[in-house]
Amino acid sequence: MKILLIGNQASTIILFRKKVIEQLVSRGVSVHVLTMDYDSEKFHQISQLGAIPEQYHFSRSGMNPLSDMINTFALSKKIRNINPDVVFSFFPKPVIFGTLAAKLAGVKRIYNLLEGLGFCYTAHLKKDSFKKQILKNVQTFLYKVTLPRSKKVLFLNRDDYHDLIVQNKIAIADAEVIGGIGVNLNEYAYSLPATNTLHFGMVSRLLVEKGVREFVQAAKLVKEKYPAARFSIAGAIDDNPGGITREQLDVWKKEGHVEFLGQISNVKGYLTDLSVFVLPSYREGIPRSTQEAMSIGRAVITTDVPGCRETVRHGANGFMIPPWNVEALADAMTAFITDPQQIVLMGQESRRIAEEKFDENVATDKLINILLESK
Repeated sequence: MKILLIGNQASTIILFRKKVIEQLVSRGVSVHVLTMDYDSEKFHQISQLGAIPEQYHFSRSGMNPLSDMINTFALSKKIRNINPDVVFSFFPKPVIFGTLAAKLAGVKRIYNLLEGLGFCYTAHLKKDSFKKQILKNVQTFLYKVTLPRSKKVLFLNRDDYHDLIVQNKIAIADAEVIGGIGVNLNEYAYSLPATNTLHFGMVSRLLVEKGVREFVQAAKLVKEKYPAARFSIAGAIDDNPGGITREQLDVWKKEGHVEFLGQISNVKGYLTDLSVFVLPSYREGIPRSTQEAMSIGRAVITTDVPGCRETVRHGANGFMIPPWNVEALADAMTAFITDPQQIVLMGQESRRIAEEKFDENVATDKLINILLESK
């Protein structure tokens, strides 16, 4: 059997699909991988997993219909040459155009995974701009055209399924909510959090919709009363439409309330150094970073929005606050500062929930059983 995975970047294949590739290869499946970028180092790592990587050409964020059409036909030719039994696409653009290309190539078993609905479907405090509304309408139309052509569409949370499929009346063949993609519970082993000098941190690209602004503003409020508290963000600037500008980042760096660490390679080490993990996002699939923080045993502050609400049981392993609410975020941070014993107790509960809901082995088996199900 031959399975083709279509993603966006080689780095995300290593980050999110490594276990799936290893398990498929161990079962004797021939695995091919297509990504929009050519990263020789990451391609070597993918090859070491037993898969065959190759580049296909598409703009991650561009919206040129003629270019997309040309690239779709070129992708279809690549798929036809690979001749897979199954095509599995993930992330919005690969899902849309990978499905069309696979259908043109004559592939019958096409699976899609939407790990979040992304920028267009994420609500902000202010009304959506006209441009964003147009982009959302275009993306919804493309989903209506492509998703009915797949055998099954997978989601990480029920809100995404409802908001995309039910509300837009998209007639798909089948759907399944599979939950988080999981974390290696042994690699991200429990460690006791520091409770002397508290360190609140995020792992996130610097996007408005991740709640970066709210985190910075809340840190400023908290440090006025508790100047010893530390705040940091691990993540780089992104060219996404909702990206934080370099000018804004420079202002925040000068203010000095939050440490901006940029892209880091040792995420586990960073999470271990935290007392409390924070993700005040506006919408997620089910965030991998939160799952990793929970596995390590960190209390979590996050928002009551799709994807995030699947990670926190309010008052048990952390606090769930309203989105866009700086004061509520600052209050939740202060609650840990004034009662640091909660950090340990809630962190232990986070680990227990991670073991219950986010075991990578269980999640991987579930996904592979779907991909290998009989015709």
